[in-house]
Amino acid sequence: MQWLEINLQDIQAAISFVSMIAFLWLLIEFKGMKDAIKEKTGISNEGLRLKMQAYERMSLYAERAGLKNLVGRLPLTGEPALVAHERMVTELRSEYEYNISQQVYVSPEVWNAVTKLRDQNIYIINQLYAGLPQNASDADLGKRILEYSLNHNAELNNIVLDALQFEAKQTLKTA
Repeated sequence: MQWLEINLQDIQAAISFVSMIAFLWLLIEFKGMKDAIKEKTGISNEGLRLKMQAYERMSLYAERAGLKNLVGRLPLTGEPALVAHERMVTELRSEYEYNISQQVYVSPEVWNAVTKLRDQNIYIINQLYAGLPQNASDADLGKRILEYSLNHNAELNNIVLDALQFEAKQTLKTA
């Protein structure tokens, strides 16, 4: 009958053991919940990698869409300004369309800024081209765009790049 006798130390040991098991079970559950929340909010390693790649691609687009950079990539071959105008506008639009899927990974505000960058630069190119004489060359258009970008501080791409960099840093902080 001694084995049926329960003393206070045995009860304390049993309570400690059960408490430890319950604590470990709660830790495992909380970790599972944390992982599920990260997965649902897109903060998993794969989601973070995709977001960072989107910021990289959008940064590259913003850099390439800058007026100075756009003119710098334009081959000056003595063609009519109309050909250069069409080439620049087409390039801005096609690169934007190529990157359109990246809007899924960036905030609506940043995507809106990227869209406004495209639209503003197309507008500026259109306006500067419209002010040229009919016999103007690609070099004339390029010169006019460079002068405009230097004199009017018209490089919106720098603002967009700052916004992309800020948002990318925020994303890394919360991951």
